[in-house]
Amino acid sequence: MSESTNGSSVLLRLEGVNTFYGQMHILQDTNLSVAEGELVCLLGGNASGKSTTLKTVLGIVRPRSGTVTFADEDITSRSTSYRIRKGMAIVPENRRLFGPMTVLENLQMGAYLHGGGEPEDYERVYSLFPLVYERRSQLAGTLSGGEQQMVAMGRALMARPKLMLMDEPSMGLAPILVERSFEIIQQVHQAGVAMLIVEQNANVSLSIADRGYVLSTGRIVLEGKAAELIQNEDLRKAYLGR
Repeated sequence: MSESTNGSSVLLRLEGVNTFYGQMHILQDTNLSVAEGELVCLLGGNASGKSTTLKTVLGIVRPRSGTVTFADEDITSRSTSYRIRKGMAIVPENRRLFGPMTVLENLQMGAYLHGGGEPEDYERVYSLFPLVYERRSQLAGTLSGGEQQMVAMGRALMARPKLMLMDEPSMGLAPILVERSFEIIQQVHQAGVAMLIVEQNANVSLSIADRGYVLSTGRIVLEGKAAELIQNEDLRKAYLGR
């Protein structure tokens, strides 16, 4: 396994990826990596290619050229279910919990590959999110946005992921809940899970990330350490409103 710039082994790598929708060239020669235990954010506005990148990582769409490598294996032509079994988990946009099911049942759905989960899986989630334990018998659809975010992350953790993918975690949350949500993301990251966060909110995501990439019309236009990107004048003007 190759090493990233911080010395850790590279877990996910996209190399020269070109993804199309019909004749529309969406991702153009995209190169991106996430090391083991690293938190990487992918920033960009609407129609920048962020969601397509996530779908390419998950195998929902296949690149016309280039490679996707995960945990030392070329998975470019592998199915989404194979990638999930290999160690990817997704926290989708707007959480997408099973509303008529209880919190506990939602967690069990996350652990279906592991026979519904072991006691230590639940203990891990409950120790990170005590509120999820308190709400375990409540219907997921009755929870607040912030509580749903915790359950969605807990559900993903039940799959024992090597890499957690998050699609617009701040979407639909009040500003005070956005801050809390990213505190929770940071907790999960500090527990040792590698993360790739697709997000429009550059300020809050860069504040907790190790590295970041900026996409514009399907191309990576900026990349680097999060602490350096947050000081970048072009990025500040375009995404931080300064």
